[in-house]
Amino acid sequence: MVDKGMEVIETARLVLRPFRKGDAAGLFAYLSEPRSRCFLSLKLDDLDAAAAEAETRGQSDEHIAVCLRSTDELIGDLFCIIEPPDTYSVGWNFNANFAGAGFATEAAQALFKYLFSVKNARRLYAYVEENNVASQRLCERLGMRREGLFKEFISFDKDSDGVPIFENTMQYAILSKEWVA
Repeated sequence: MVDKGMEVIETARLVLRPFRKGDAAGLFAYLSEPRSRCFLSLKLDDLDAAAAEAETRGQSDEHIAVCLRSTDELIGDLFCIIEPPDTYSVGWNFNANFAGAGFATEAAQALFKYLFSVKNARRLYAYVEENNVASQRLCERLGMRREGLFKEFISFDKDSDGVPIFENTMQYAILSKEWVA
């Protein structure tokens, strides 16, 4: 996750583990047509590209595969990027076919617990686009507070004339002492 050789984390229904090349089909299922504009740059064109991406992610400490515990099927991913000494940028991307079952909440709670208790994180934050209501709600379920709104913060796409479309982006965060409380 953050250090080489991340430990596998199990929850009641999920396993959080490093990516494997065999995760290609699961990764392709949600990155062939990304739901959120922030993942457009990760769009995969075919299974070969998905296999290469899964292999690359498997070599990274920042990417975490989220799999069903019963079948090991990849249903999404989490990421956490350290900003030394003790702050992490976190995020998630899940297959829409598994939406509404609480998997993202379960996975993110396990990640947060790991980062706060094992990695001694002091602060976690996430950027969420203004139109991504599902991620905003997830941040709130996780106890994160909205810290601000960045107007026309970033562009992930262009209009038909090639002009960047800028997104308003919110920042959510939670401190270790807030997580414990």
